[in-house]
Amino acid sequence: MKPVRVVALWWVLLLVSRLGATRKGSPEEASFYYGTFPLGFSWGVGSSAFQTEGAWDQDGKGPSIWDAFTHSGKGRVLGDETADVACDGYYKVQEDIVLLRELHVSHYRFSLSWPRLLPTGVRADKVNKRGIKFYSDFIDALLKSNITPVVTLHHWDLPQLLQVKYGGWQNVSMVSYFGDYADLCFEAFGDRVKHWITFSDPRTMAEKGYETGRHAPGLQLHGTGLYKAAHHIIKAHAQAWHSYNSTWRSKQRGLVGISLNCDWGEPMDISSPKDIEAAERYLQFCLGWFANPIYAGDYPQVMKDRIRKKSAEQGLDMSRLPVFSLQEKGYIKGTSDFLGLGHFTTRYITERNYPSRQGPSYQNDRDLVELVDPNWPDLGSKWLYSVPWGFRRLLHFAQTQYGNPPIYVTENGASQILHCMQLCDEWRIQYLKGYINEMLKAIKDGANIKGYTSWSLLDKFEWEKGYSDRYGFYYVVFNNRNKPRYPKASVQYYKKIITANGFPNSREVESWYRKALETCSINNQMLAAEPLRSHMQMVTEIVVPTVCTLCVLISAVLLMFLLRSQS
Repeated sequence: MKPVRVVALWWVLLLVSRLGATRKGSPEEASFYYGTFPLGFSWGVGSSAFQTEGAWDQDGKGPSIWDAFTHSGKGRVLGDETADVACDGYYKVQEDIVLLRELHVSHYRFSLSWPRLLPTGVRADKVNKRGIKFYSDFIDALLKSNITPVVTLHHWDLPQLLQVKYGGWQNVSMVSYFGDYADLCFEAFGDRVKHWITFSDPRTMAEKGYETGRHAPGLQLHGTGLYKAAHHIIKAHAQAWHSYNSTWRSKQRGLVGISLNCDWGEPMDISSPKDIEAAERYLQFCLGWFANPIYAGDYPQVMKDRIRKKSAEQGLDMSRLPVFSLQEKGYIKGTSDFLGLGHFTTRYITERNYPSRQGPSYQNDRDLVELVDPNWPDLGSKWLYSVPWGFRRLLHFAQTQYGNPPIYVTENGASQILHCMQLCDEWRIQYLKGYINEMLKAIKDGANIKGYTSWSLLDKFEWEKGYSDRYGFYYVVFNNRNKPRYPKASVQYYKKIITANGFPNSREVESWYRKALETCSINNQMLAAEPLRSHMQMVTEIVVPTVCTLCVLISAVLLMFLLRSQS
């Protein structure tokens, strides 16, 4: 059965379910499902190196494209913030492991910094032994605490020298450089790391880095740069998988996958064939762009057809979408031991034809518009609305499209309400409750979901948004030199879900909510006292030592005069 027909059948079934839902209430009002997750289901939280580590130029680390992007002084990041210090995670490893233990998670997803391990990005140039030791010690500390490391090789922070010298992911040479880097990581850490993710959300990395320019390296190569970058990223992923499969798997017995982020696209009008086709296109241009080559050997047909047609109308001899050779298709197909799936929100999709004369762009190629329902809970971020039912549908879509692969949910979470800096994050609790319950329903539907990673452990540097959006379970006081962490109410709630391995019954789940909000009021008082504590810390660390030093000097001078007078 062709993918288009599979999706068409999916929408027919969905239409029936929605007609039923219309009589009983909207999807948002669907009944809550009480039950538990399969035995051995893995619960975790995540982070990335650039967003949390800081120490941007310490212990031999080279610069990344994001260091260059944030240091450019061109107003590319809100408030001209940088991640030079971020959460100071490089120096607070033990403290953060205590937080992980407090959450009772079974795994922790984090990324390695390519430029911390290879300062120039090239293994033949230099391997930074201090970087190797840092991550090796960190992995050991996690395992000592019975926390499984889930390691991402590349989360957007490409070594700057590879960008300057080769043009970054525009250049096919990145495939071999990434392969060398991946091999180094497998060799150094693979005896202990059994879950590898090659790339985190490469669609955003390509689109915002090479199409809109809102992310590093800040290029605006409309309608071409993102497709070329993605082409090389897919090849790099496949090469890393094959290297692990042929060289390391027999000894290390681990798994290698990729993490793909996608929102759910719901047809604005379920009775409109054009809206149904537009929603399908949305998903194929989002998830299928990377997943289809890995699971079926080539880009989705709708992408190939649309971009070829638009390119011809724009007077181009070839499609702007690169082509895999027959050999490459066979090499790429099947290069994933699991599907990592990141998801945050949902959009309604309706068709809109963009004339080709407007010029090449990803938006024009898709011929659609994304809309939101004003009744969806607004979490304060301009793009993130709480729509739990979309999560179940995306999981079902991935299950049916790609042959029911093992799925690890690698990112799912909610940012803090804008301008609301307190710890009683009941909106995040409601988000967690709704989305995790829809995931449980998806498992009941037959989806092979192995684990869930909530995003994220800490508040951290949020790319072009600086420190304005807070996704963490733990509030970080960024304007304090020591970057103290404070637990939000959602810590207690998520811990209860993990301990119960789901939602046992209504009475118990309701009590979790009450108890979680009780704890945050005390923590809020501590947070409110933070400016005074910081002031007292300054007094302790600066004023007191200064006064003591002066006292010692004065005493020494008086003693000298006393000795002289006696002589």
